[in-house]
Amino acid sequence: MNQDYINILLKSEKYVVGLMSGTSMDGIDAALVKIVETDDGQSFELLHFLTIPYPPDMHRRLSALAIAETYPVNDLVQLNVETGIHFAYAVKALVHDAGIKMEDIDLIGSHGQTVRHLPQAKPFPATLQIGDPSYIAQQTGVITVGDFRMADMAAGGQGAPLVPMFDFMVFGSPDKNRAVLNIGGIANVTILPAGEDLDKVLAFDTGPGNTIVDNLCKTYYARDFDENGEISACGKVHFDIVDIFLKDKYFAQEPPKSTGPEHFSLNKFNIIKELGVHDNICNDDAISTMTYFTARSIFEQIQHFSPVNLDELYVSGGGVNNCSLMQHLKDLFGSVEIYTTDNYGLSSDAKEAMCFAILANETLHGAQGNVPSATGAISPVVLGKICLP
Repeated sequence: MNQDYINILLKSEKYVVGLMSGTSMDGIDAALVKIVETDDGQSFELLHFLTIPYPPDMHRRLSALAIAETYPVNDLVQLNVETGIHFAYAVKALVHDAGIKMEDIDLIGSHGQTVRHLPQAKPFPATLQIGDPSYIAQQTGVITVGDFRMADMAAGGQGAPLVPMFDFMVFGSPDKNRAVLNIGGIANVTILPAGEDLDKVLAFDTGPGNTIVDNLCKTYYARDFDENGEISACGKVHFDIVDIFLKDKYFAQEPPKSTGPEHFSLNKFNIIKELGVHDNICNDDAISTMTYFTARSIFEQIQHFSPVNLDELYVSGGGVNNCSLMQHLKDLFGSVEIYTTDNYGLSSDAKEAMCFAILANETLHGAQGNVPSATGAISPVVLGKICLP
């Protein structure tokens, strides 16, 4: 076994970088996490966080790849390498900004950039995250764990969601029924019944997060997103349209389940077509309507599938900055206490990147990283591929 690997494995305190770029593709989130192993378990602390945007042309090509039915193979394999190099750049930028040296970093965990997620495909369910971890390892000189989803899929799971292990470690409570909701491009939830073990955790993608509203903002206003929910606040919700979209087949599907912008895109979800038949709906109304639809789909999915009545809901991801979306959630959930994860001492921006720092450490130790009750896998598995520099 590689001596550097052994040395890091034996360390009781590690500095680990977690990397995450979600389906919104707005940039690479990089989190520097200190992980301390003790006889009583594990503790971790966020030391620094940074988001590195994709260059505009790269963002355009990634976005095109994510929704394309077909894509030139030569372009795909080159973009895989280019994305890996850009992830490595994000690590270097984080290390520089934190005022430390690359030699201080023990391990990197990279989710990669999802460009296709097909958990229901026949005969072979599949997923693809580009940004090859071998390039990250070689560019940084640091052991890198990547390609986390495939091991779970090979065990019969959907390869997502992968945050439930982290959510259980951080938010599990002996006396409160909690849910942890992340609103990225797609929204996912982890439901943590009070006092229960890991095998009672339920997690799934509820459907769209920011993806539909972001794309409407690009289409109508050439803006990347609805900052603070200001556009939505100016429009009117058309509840009849919301009801139409809530009939989508994904919402009736039982967990475990996961989805992506492949399904909830403007074209495939017929959003522009459906909105277009309503002559009295303006651009602001369209964005307001789909913001409410996003909140309503989250609410109804949790209400329908949660095995317990919630006491608390903690929210992270870019969606927490959309005041209209958050207000809709508060109105819909009523007596359930709603907080951002920042209220719990965990950065709502950094949470998912931190998760992959923790999962990388679990992989290094040969420990389970998936939650079969959430993904549908037949067994616990060690996630990811370990790439040595």
